[in-house]
This record gives sequence, structure tokens and C-alpha cells, in this order.
Amino acid sequence: MLVFILNAGSSSLKYQLMNPVTAETLAAGICERIGLDGVLKHEFGDDRELKMDVDMPTHKEAIESVLRTLTSGEGKVIDSTDEIEAIGHRAVHGGEKFSASVLVTDEVINEMKDLIPLAPLHNPANIMGMEICRELMPGKPNVAVFDTAFHQTMPDYAYMYALPYDQYAKHKIRKYGFHGTSHYFVSNEARKMLDKKHNTRIIVCHLGNGSSVSAVQNGECIDTSMGLTPVQGLMMGTRAGDIGAGALQYMMRQENLTIDDALNVLNKKSGILGISGKSSDLREVLEGMQNGDDRCRLAVDMVAYNIKKYVGSYVAALDGIDALCFTGGIGENAALIREKVCAGLDAMGLVIDPVKNNKRSKEARDIATNGSASRIFVIPTNEEFVIANDTFKIVSEMKK
Repeated sequence: MLVFILNAGSSSLKYQLMNPVTAETLAAGICERIGLDGVLKHEFGDDRELKMDVDMPTHKEAIESVLRTLTSGEGKVIDSTDEIEAIGHRAVHGGEKFSASVLVTDEVINEMKDLIPLAPLHNPANIMGMEICRELMPGKPNVAVFDTAFHQTMPDYAYMYALPYDQYAKHKIRKYGFHGTSHYFVSNEARKMLDKKHNTRIIVCHLGNGSSVSAVQNGECIDTSMGLTPVQGLMMGTRAGDIGAGALQYMMRQENLTIDDALNVLNKKSGILGISGKSSDLREVLEGMQNGDDRCRLAVDMVAYNIKKYVGSYVAALDGIDALCFTGGIGENAALIREKVCAGLDAMGLVIDPVKNNKRSKEARDIATNGSASRIFVIPTNEEFVIANDTFKIVSEMKK
């Protein structure tokens, strides 16, 4: 089965064409600057790449361009869209309504529209991608895979905020968590590496421009760092992470900011960018630190300290730990961050091996010392495989 995987953003569109049975990716790419001038970047074959300027006034033209590129010209990998058996969509917010991936129907789309207030930047684009694919490839099943679904196993005492209860009852204000497909994939890979499916206590650090930590017990999430929205939790590329409400109020008064202004600061001007004053890209900040920039040093120390605090609290929540996992662009590549996070965690049974930690590899690996009571894994994430696999399972059940 070939699954067309779509991740539709407000002005971009990521895609892959994958066989979930063999995990082979035939092609992958991104449409950028939709609504402006339009750029299509297409990867296929043996590391071959195409970059094309394509007129994309809307997402419909972007998806049409992708399908045309997959089936014709230099980037062709299939003869026709008839070879695509299903479409899997990344969906950011499923609220409490969706605790698992689902077949896209009119009812599902309407329920997702009801959830737009919880994800006003993401859900509309996700829905648009589903509606366009149903129009362009009628009759082919579409499946929605939700970022929030994996975290729906959290107990109420973990996901509730200590606000008046009627705020939850009326508006469903609570912690939902994100990056669920990544946390699910990595925690399952860790269980395989531990060769242990039961009584497992795993902490996953998904670290990139957006970052989150989850505590996973016996394959189920019991807590995660992101909340109602992705701004809560860790310090990230441009997001502030955890911040006291009083500090936010004080900043608004001092700077004469509206709530929208303040949220723009929290989401787009804070985090690594805000502290370093240099970049939201940790690689550039690490370089700045090495060149003696003290604000870059501060940003790096804050990033590692934030992660370390969550790891410690989740070891307590799990009553111990079997494996600590690092994934995402920073988690997989920033050896210094892993070193700083693990420093001093010997009492928790986590002892990092500096030689293993500094050895670069694209494969999953254990970077703990041989004598470490708990394992420390670096595991490349594969969210697209989760989407493709869930789509395959749901479509296969339909055919029975």
C-alpha cells in the first residue's frame, strides 16, 4: 500500500509518499510560501532533489503541484495517483474527542472545526488539506492522525489546571500535550531496545524548534510538558515555555501590550531567540557561546536546565526510570545539551558515556555507560511512519 502523507500548515505543506509495510519512502518534500510566490522542494530516488518555483495561490494548487510532480517529469516516482491507496493527515489538535486516529468523514471534519478555538493556527490548515484531498482524489480514504491523541491517557490529576473547575467543564481548559506521534514512536522504539514491553518507565525528550517531554509508563503517557497550547513547558526556539502569569501581566502593563501582543512575544520572540538575541537555531547559539557570547551561554544553560528539571520531576512521577530518550533535531544532534541534561543524574541511575555521546550516528543508539542502571537512548523520530502505519491499519480494517 502506498500512503500519501500530508502535513498542511498555514502557508506551507509537507508531504511524503511511503509504503508503511516496508517503511520505504519513495519521495518527500515541502511546498513553501503558499499564497505568495510558491516554492516546491522535492526529494526522491537516491538523494536526488528538485527545487521549483510554482504558482501556488492556495493549498489546492500546492497539492495539485505535488501530485503532478509525483506522477510526471523529472521527479516522477509513480505512474498515476491511482497507485496511492490512502492519504494520512497530521492533525494538530483533537481535544478530548479524538483519542486515536480516525477515518476522515464529514462528521469528523465538523468536529475538528468545533476544536478550532483550541488550535486556531493549525486546525484550519489541517482541515483544508483533508477537504482538498477528498476533492482531488475522490473515493480514496483519508485518515486523521492527531498530535494530542497519545497524551489522552494522562490521569485527570496530571492534565487538569488548578483553575475554577467550571473553566474545564464549560471550555475544556486543560493540558492536552503535543508531538504525540513522536513520543509514541520513540517510546515504543525504546521498549524494543530495552527488550521489555511490561513495567516500563520511559521519558522522551522531543527537542527541536518546538520541544516537549513526556513520561510514558507501560506504553501510555502519564504526563507531558506542553499544555492547552504548545507554548507551555520547555524553553524552545522562539517560545517562552513556563512563565508565571504575574510576570506576563507585569510585562503587558510595562510595555502597554494587548493580550495578542503578549502572546506574540511568548510564541515568536522569546525562548532561545529572546535570550540569546542571536538566533532561534541552537546551532548558531552554540557557535556564539564557543566564541564567548555570554547571552548565548545563558540560553544554552537555560535550555539544558529546563529539560533537566522536567526529567527529574518525571522520574518522580514514574517512580523510577528504565530509559531516558532524546529525539528531534536538537535531541539527536546536540551532544552538549544531552551531556548537560544528564550531568548529576547518577543518583537516578542515569550515567552518560562521553565517548558514546559524542559519536555521531543516524541510527538509534545507547549512550549510557555499561554500568548505568538505566539506559540513555538517542532515537531518530519518524512521525511520518506513525501516520502511514495508522492509515494502513484503519484502511485495512475497512477492507475486511
